[in-house]
Amino acid sequence: MFKAITSFFFLYLFTFALYGQEWGKARFNDQWKFHLGDQPQAKSADFNDATWRELDLPHDWSIEGTFSKEHPSTNQGGALPGGIAWYRKTFQLADTIEGKQVYIDFDGIYRYSEVWINGHYLGKRPSGYTSFRYDLTPYIKVGKQANVIAVRVDNSQQPNSRWYSGSGIYRNVWLVTKNKIAVDHWGAFVRSPSVQKERAIIEQQTTFKNLEGKAVSADIVITIFNKENKAVVKKSFPQQLPLGTSKANFEVEVPQPILWSPENPYCYQVETQVYVGKQLVDQYKVPMGIRYFSFDAKEGFSLNGERKRILGVCMHHDLGALGAAINKKAMERQLILLKEMGANAIRISHNPPAPEFLDLCDRLGFLVMDEAFDMWRKKKNKFDYSLDFDEWHRQDLVDLIKRDRNHPSVIMWSIGNEIREQFDSSGTALTRELVAIVRREDNTRPVTAALTETHLEKNFIAQAKALDILGFNYKYEQYDSLPINFPGQKFIASETTSALATRGHYDLGHDTLRFWPPSAKEKFVKNGNPDFTVSAYDQVAAYWGTSHEQAWKAVKQRDFMTGLFVWTGFDYLGEPVPYDFPARSSYYGIIDLAGFPKDVYYMYQSEWTDKPVLHLLPHWNWQAGQTIDVWAYFNQADEVELFLNGQSLGTRRKQGDDIHVSWKVPFQPGTLKAVSSINGKEVLVKEIKTASTPASIRLTVDKNKLRAGINDLAFVTVDIMDDKGNPVPIADNEIVFDIQGPGFIAGLDNGFQADLSSLKGNRKRAYNGKCLAIIQAKANTGEIILKASAKGLKGAALKLKVVRMMNDE
Repeated sequence: MFKAITSFFFLYLFTFALYGQEWGKARFNDQWKFHLGDQPQAKSADFNDATWRELDLPHDWSIEGTFSKEHPSTNQGGALPGGIAWYRKTFQLADTIEGKQVYIDFDGIYRYSEVWINGHYLGKRPSGYTSFRYDLTPYIKVGKQANVIAVRVDNSQQPNSRWYSGSGIYRNVWLVTKNKIAVDHWGAFVRSPSVQKERAIIEQQTTFKNLEGKAVSADIVITIFNKENKAVVKKSFPQQLPLGTSKANFEVEVPQPILWSPENPYCYQVETQVYVGKQLVDQYKVPMGIRYFSFDAKEGFSLNGERKRILGVCMHHDLGALGAAINKKAMERQLILLKEMGANAIRISHNPPAPEFLDLCDRLGFLVMDEAFDMWRKKKNKFDYSLDFDEWHRQDLVDLIKRDRNHPSVIMWSIGNEIREQFDSSGTALTRELVAIVRREDNTRPVTAALTETHLEKNFIAQAKALDILGFNYKYEQYDSLPINFPGQKFIASETTSALATRGHYDLGHDTLRFWPPSAKEKFVKNGNPDFTVSAYDQVAAYWGTSHEQAWKAVKQRDFMTGLFVWTGFDYLGEPVPYDFPARSSYYGIIDLAGFPKDVYYMYQSEWTDKPVLHLLPHWNWQAGQTIDVWAYFNQADEVELFLNGQSLGTRRKQGDDIHVSWKVPFQPGTLKAVSSINGKEVLVKEIKTASTPASIRLTVDKNKLRAGINDLAFVTVDIMDDKGNPVPIADNEIVFDIQGPGFIAGLDNGFQADLSSLKGNRKRAYNGKCLAIIQAKANTGEIILKASAKGLKGAALKLKVVRMMNDE
């Protein structure tokens, strides 16, 4: 019964040091049992779960459901089901575990989780985003005896979120085995108080746990490894470790440090080894990026002595068709797309992220605003975190800071988003309390909050005078009053824009910004499009927001605004302003839910990068008699000339603070061509051709090799082409997929916010000529063959190799 699980643990108990920051930390994701529905007796160790579904974590059961307006989550929560479910895992531990400490770490469970080991109750955590640990030691069995972990997850009280949350054990789980003398959980905090060209002073505050029953003498060895995993510093410190918990500070120097920045995200690792006598009893690693930064009330933000604009986006945690279940490869794809756009910062909204997300931000080079809460005591949804705030906010905030404070990407802590205590005096006391908690755990980063009220007398959070930086959401027209209303303060545009768009859809004949919904009095817009689309011209926004261009210019023109976070980098499930059901995902993203850039992506790329950009919109499939607004985003050039079927339609230059140029063009089928130039020299050429009827399918994959057994993904873009090889921008053919070999279709999407077809399965209708298939590798190696077919079209196929590598994670 336990053979497979036992062999897993015997393997990983000897290889844990390769895979985690903590010695003795092993993935605990495989071979769980799952049941959707409440079975209270499942907490018992002898409960029979033979009929339950077997699966591997991370897992989100909501994304497996069907979209419906009947779900109590409403379409604001993605129109997907919640409920109650149980997870169980049966496992054995080697005899060598005897006498050691055994813990289980959960990176996140949504929500109201309760955990049992062998029938013993360990505790509950209401928050769906918090990482936490339980001590299993008093209750475990070793050798041939079975252990049973049981987890009850309750996401039945809805609505509890303003966006899609997912349900279940949707982040990683770890089993941690420690000696009785060890570095405590999240017990190493690395700081660099002095950074110079010749050297950097590194301080590590370390918390130890001694459960041996007596004080011991130990030697603590601190080693700093560079990016190439070579030791650059190694120093030993004698240390007395009293019984229980104790703290100590250690200081070392790094010669000629290489500084971390978005342009050069150079990461070190700090390893702490604990020796008692000659025996190594613990080893603990944390990431470190050596950098220094400051915020100035007049000059804004500087990093490593150089002024830098924070060019950021806000991000929710779902991964589109994968739901909330975390996948490092999917998160990496998102961040790479944003990096190529020119973004250098992420605001994690509005909750603690997955630990792997911050690992990626460290490695890829993003500045992070790490946010704790979307509400305090005053609710935004009937069953949200406000119900648990009083009991749990201190523990949840401490856990967030301790977990994330070693990441060089994290440059500020946010204690809340649009908190309603902003409007009464209770906000003042709570702000001071929360800021004090943050500073007690980390005094190296500023504390901010995302506020809405730009006058001090109306803003009780700002009246606390506890925040280091005031973040303001929207209200760009009031930016110039901020230094007057809050003299000497530092500012960031913590949330901007809320512009709306559907990829590849264009409404003609509109030259001014439209607000959908037009006011707070209308919950849902009355004058939207009947097909639940929004024009991809940058001309539609929610009433509290504005266009991408206007929001960016408002920050760009003011040095005292240290930067901005655009709402949002990607579309996300839930919050489908401006529409009611069947809309079920957001329209805010610069990139759609499938990961396909909308046109405004290239606006940011032209403004935020130095790489030459020329992007032309819209497509060129229209009707005779229509007049089309043609836009071009460009940089590294003086002007753009537009041609239709070889005839010049004129040259355009940006005037004043223009961000794009445009022409009004009577439609004729053929070829639309734009040429950008500088001083008369051609820079870039972009052509768009009128496509004929759909004829074939084209598959393009981001990589042709997958790694076995690590949840590796390949993203396959499906384009509908005409008989001359032109993409058909209005095609909506249904694509049927067939897959063979060691892989499966993990998700399907087309980016349309009101598509109610399943994000799982083997078929998806293209939207505006495109859809996406996400292929996941299984544990075994071999060759995957993916075929795509559609009625009346020539099909396509591609091959992917699944291999095993020495550095598989």
